[in-house]
Amino acid sequence: MSTPTKPVKTTGRPVRALAILAALIVGLLATALIQGATSVRLGLDLRGGTSVTLQPRASNDSNKITSEAIDQAVSIIRQRVNSLGVAESEVTAQGSGTNRQIVISVPGDSGRRVVDLVGQTAELRFRQVLAESSALGGSNASAATPAAGVSPEINAKFAALDCTNPASLQGTGADAPTDVIVACSRTGSSKYILGAAEVLGRQVSKATAGIDQQGASAWYVLLTFNGEGTKAFGNITARVTSLASPQNQVAIVLDGLVVSAPVIREAIPSGNAQITGSFTQVEAQDLANVLKYGALPLAFDRGEVQQVSPTLGADQLHAGLLAGALGLGLVLLFSLLYYRALGLVTVGSLAIAGAILYLLFLVLGKSIGFTLTLAGIAGAIVSIGITADSFIVFFERIRDEAREGRSLRSAVESGWARARHTIIVADMVSILAAVLLYFFAVGGVRGFAFTLGLTTLIDLLVVFIFTKPIVTVIAKMNFFASGHPLSGFSAKSIGKSHPATALEA
Repeated sequence: MSTPTKPVKTTGRPVRALAILAALIVGLLATALIQGATSVRLGLDLRGGTSVTLQPRASNDSNKITSEAIDQAVSIIRQRVNSLGVAESEVTAQGSGTNRQIVISVPGDSGRRVVDLVGQTAELRFRQVLAESSALGGSNASAATPAAGVSPEINAKFAALDCTNPASLQGTGADAPTDVIVACSRTGSSKYILGAAEVLGRQVSKATAGIDQQGASAWYVLLTFNGEGTKAFGNITARVTSLASPQNQVAIVLDGLVVSAPVIREAIPSGNAQITGSFTQVEAQDLANVLKYGALPLAFDRGEVQQVSPTLGADQLHAGLLAGALGLGLVLLFSLLYYRALGLVTVGSLAIAGAILYLLFLVLGKSIGFTLTLAGIAGAIVSIGITADSFIVFFERIRDEAREGRSLRSAVESGWARARHTIIVADMVSILAAVLLYFFAVGGVRGFAFTLGLTTLIDLLVVFIFTKPIVTVIAKMNFFASGHPLSGFSAKSIGKSHPATALEA
């Protein structure tokens, strides 16, 4: 004879909750279709691409390595990458103090081009040409008349400079604006002695790429100076027009290399200048983008460069998905063996959670640029256990209530009243850990934390608007309410020695 129990008021409204769930899924699906999101964005480790480490070094005494300078460099590099429309890229500073490095990760085929571009210091300077000669140095150099006032040391450097040597064409930007320098042309065909810089890159307010429609269809970069730059550029062009060649040329120097050295035939007071130099369209557009966001405050030595092949990325993706499938399969197998037909609720709940997660990946990929990485997949795999734990807590509470003599419908409501607090607390601990990891970690750990937090929130949502309502519905079915041996609520399953009428509806 069963012990009388106090009836529990039914508070669930399963139809309304399931309708909310359906509306949510339809809304996410419609958003993804409107955005045109057809596939999940994959990160560098899954899609393949390029990662490079830049080691900062001071270009001169006035440009020292500081945390502020590195942060400024990260901001400028990030702007350069974004201006090229490269999605899913990442620019971060790693390390501490003055030992910090900048790591650039760019997925896809465009990685190499972007890495080459963003590492430029973009030290743009306009200098008067004092002497010009052919590219060879040493005994092979052609004669050049040194400019008046140039020191013997500069003349010796000029004579020895060999611009056919690839090492001379690297460009460092390590010269000070006040120095008289020797430099090679960008193509390596000429070398120059150049006077102190009279117009600087920071005085450029605008830079755009254009093409000469009337000439040889050559690409160029058009510069617009600010007020200070307009005055300085007007002064240098007015001063050199009456001088003999090559001193009537003004060299446009970028990162220590001469891009072009045009002859100035008249003063240019308008504040506009063109950089020409046999550019391709991509080169002109890249140079304009680099100059648009200003010079980096530091020079950089290129450190480790890693090329992740798409094949390797695909292998990692398949391995991650396989691990997830195995974990999911084990959870489902356990649920079906231990909870019998009730385990089907776990199957449905995980399927709903997976569908919502996939749709969110699509929507977030378009709206905030979310990318799925191998660490993100690991976060999703870990969340399978968290989600399964919520189901177990709920199901065991129902069994406890049924074991005390309640009917199944009553046991569902009273069990839910006791289980939901435990589920919320457990999930909030996971969410808190994910938030802390996201804000205090760097790199791939943030991807793990983001996915873990997102999937834990989805678990809470699914438990409240699918798992609980669907269990409320099946509790009204005679198959479950009567304690069928395969229902998961038989006397043996809940730990009773004999069937109890209390399980009947």
